[in-house]
Amino acid sequence: MCGIVAYIGDKYADSVLWTGLERLQYRGYDSAGMAVISDGEIDLRKRAGKLRELDESLRQNPMRGAIGIGHTRWATHGEPSERNAHPHTDEGKTLAVVHNGIIENYLPLKRDLQGRGHLFESDTDTEVLAHLVEEVMDGDLVSAVSDALQQVEGTFSAAFIHHQSPDRIVVARRGSPLILGLGEGENFVASDVPALLPHTQQMVYLEDDQIAVLTRDEVALQTVEGEEIEPRIHHIGLSPDIADKGDYPHFMLKEIHEQPNVLRRLYNIYVTDEMEVDFGESGLDDGFLARVNRIVIQACGTSWHAGLIGKYLLEQYAHIHTEVDISSEFRYRNPVLEGDTLVIAISQSGETADTLEGLRKAKSKFMRVLALCNAINSTIAREADAVIELHAGLEIGVASTKAYTAQIAVLGLLAMHLGRLKGILAPGEIQEFLQTLKTVPSLVERAIQQERIYACAEKYSDVGAFMFIGRSYNYPNALEGALKLKEISYIHAAGHPAGELKHGPIALINEDVPVVCIATNGSIYPKIVSAIQEIRARNGVVIAIATEGNTEIKAYAHEVLYIPDIAEELSPLLVALPLQLLAYYTAVHRGCDVDQPRNLAKSVTVE
Repeated sequence: MCGIVAYIGDKYADSVLWTGLERLQYRGYDSAGMAVISDGEIDLRKRAGKLRELDESLRQNPMRGAIGIGHTRWATHGEPSERNAHPHTDEGKTLAVVHNGIIENYLPLKRDLQGRGHLFESDTDTEVLAHLVEEVMDGDLVSAVSDALQQVEGTFSAAFIHHQSPDRIVVARRGSPLILGLGEGENFVASDVPALLPHTQQMVYLEDDQIAVLTRDEVALQTVEGEEIEPRIHHIGLSPDIADKGDYPHFMLKEIHEQPNVLRRLYNIYVTDEMEVDFGESGLDDGFLARVNRIVIQACGTSWHAGLIGKYLLEQYAHIHTEVDISSEFRYRNPVLEGDTLVIAISQSGETADTLEGLRKAKSKFMRVLALCNAINSTIAREADAVIELHAGLEIGVASTKAYTAQIAVLGLLAMHLGRLKGILAPGEIQEFLQTLKTVPSLVERAIQQERIYACAEKYSDVGAFMFIGRSYNYPNALEGALKLKEISYIHAAGHPAGELKHGPIALINEDVPVVCIATNGSIYPKIVSAIQEIRARNGVVIAIATEGNTEIKAYAHEVLYIPDIAEELSPLLVALPLQLLAYYTAVHRGCDVDQPRNLAKSVTVE
């Protein structure tokens, strides 16, 4: 969601803040701003729209000061506008605050403050924080922030500066990520690692209800109640270039092309020379896993689709009853969790708010939780009982691609591991699956290189709606293909099980609604062909994703996009490629901002 940066040191803060905000653009935003302490006063600058608007202001009138905070806002309370942009201040402009999250009790707090004479300038919940700190400020900014936050209900990561404390930044976190970067004679704060990489590899992950005080030479941690905490320093070991597009026009296309190497990396890390699955120091207890008789997967968006494919794999190979829940629903119902149940939380960022709360719901019922995360130091990874790292590398494109295929591959490996522990799979069956998985990276490279996808996207880029259908292992891919198209091209799209066409969706079929039919080789291929015939009988336009060598499909489809032949259970890894590329090229032809689609954020850290 929103992005926070903060800096204290000996450089001009505006240039450091600008670099950080630029590297956080992928999180999604509608306005940006920064505040710097200069000559004992708060210098405030904010603009609605893209960062270039703020950049123009800074070029015309640079901000001179060595301590400051910056923010890119994704609107929750109040429309996108300059007055609602962060940072926010108190009436006297003595302090400034930037904030991610939602203050759930902001309205009663605001009314109380207004009743005591406070005047508000914005519609945001964040401005309440500035007035709460102002009201109790007596020269000790840390104490004032602590007092203010103890009145707050909801989630926050926040950074405060005050003109009476020009030598320190005070930051705090509850339910929204915040990372401290440690330098020499300078220190940093950011919502995500990429903003810190140009400056440092030494980082501290702030935990819930912790406050940090940053000076040029020191970082001190305490609880909101004032108890001192020893910082745990992590060496990240990532190159700043990892957040660079290279020769690709968009991060999304770069990350699509990185998938073969991601899958090779996963195989090399988790498959032994003896052709067994070994998750290493993941925290998995084989004794418990051998007893697991039920799995509940909870995730959001693309990760939920990967979980749906995981259900097929886990039930097929480990014979374990598996349910898949949307985290935002799972967290608010009373799931029956008992006995030898394993809850799996899947999240690319490891900070997805609903998935994190789903994890906590499961742990409150004394369930073991396994996290599948791409960020090993994330909150979900830290709070889970065990974690399997996706090893997809930094994913910046808002529309997830390489993390999705990594999640599917890891779920397949987990199915093999559980099948072996339960004595269901013979060594030969595991080896056959792993040998096929080993061939996937080279097959993915073939699936990427298709000029027909570009031409197909160009041909249908102006339609008003799409439909996607699939069955069995590739029904979830129908949902994922529709989501990808919606996310970045803004074309309405819906995914359906092919067998459900006659139960409603077939009413939408006409010559103006292309239907992407996943018709790869497998046990249900004849059923997909029957669905295609029903679509054609109603003058529907068919775009088929089929297996190489299938020439008969050309008689039924207007367009055919091919993938290499592979076992049905691993075909989702290949089918994902034409779906991703179809969405990408459609968005490009429509002139859409592929990496920063409107209204979306990379990591959804608020409810």
